[in-house]
Amino acid sequence: MSDQTAGGHAHRTPKAEFYIYFTLIFMVAVPLSLGAWVWAVIRQQRLPVHGPLARAWLEAKAITPAIFRP
Repeated sequence: MSDQTAGGHAHRTPKAEFYIYFTLIFMVAVPLSLGAWVWAVIRQQRLPVHGPLARAWLEAKAITPAIFRP
């Protein structure tokens, strides 16, 4: 079997650093998502599919990997 890490092509995200960034982004996204969720409820007069925590989780999940992309 050949060594796939030779040549510096293996990019591994440091887990601790990734989770620290994820947590920080999530904590910033929670109030923003809550505001957007309340605004959507007022505007549409019905509950959106995703609650504010789910929206914040999805935002953090989308933004954090983009930080570590080479």
